[in-house]
Amino acid sequence: VARTASRPLAAGDISTFQSLVFLGGQLSLALCVLLCLNYYSIILGAASLSLVVTYPLMKRITYWPQLVLGLTFNWGALLGWSAIRGSCEWSVCLPLYFAGVMWTLVYDTIYAHQDKRDDIMIGVKSTALQFKEDTKRWLSGFSLAMLLSLCVAGMNCSQTFPYYSAVAAVGAHLAHQIYTLDIDKPEDCWKKFASNRTVGILLFIGIALGNL
Repeated sequence: VARTASRPLAAGDISTFQSLVFLGGQLSLALCVLLCLNYYSIILGAASLSLVVTYPLMKRITYWPQLVLGLTFNWGALLGWSAIRGSCEWSVCLPLYFAGVMWTLVYDTIYAHQDKRDDIMIGVKSTALQFKEDTKRWLSGFSLAMLLSLCVAGMNCSQTFPYYSAVAAVGAHLAHQIYTLDIDKPEDCWKKFASNRTVGILLFIGIALGNL
């Protein structure tokens, strides 16, 4: 699409073979990291490969590639816990994972609205094209599901006041983000997408202070 035409592979700055060599290097380093973990985590990490491989194809198949992206991106909610504890505490990890998936649906739907004109022309799919003018209603539902899941995860691992304060701040941030979003202005979509770094920072601070 027009927005990504200057990226190295699309612009022809590197060859397909060079990009595959780079990918092979990244995967090799990632495997080295994975093999440093416990056996449970190695198996759990390997289980994500089917999602990693199939996600790039999803825009050709379904209007919900952002859901598959969420399932893929947020695997760390499971793997991070098992890497420390040797197994997953599912009452905590699953709500945290689900919250991450919902969050991905929020920010990547916003992101997808930047490219919807080009996507229609080239025939690929996205939640932005699926939701159209109902986008804000869907994003509100995903945000609510995310916040409730974060609360469930917090309750199941005895989180404290700073954590729930951070979740409340995240809710306020998402509400403002969605309310002021203009889905027909790519520059505003990018601004709102990028502002999700604040969501991550708030949650990190809340978790850190909550555990202290």
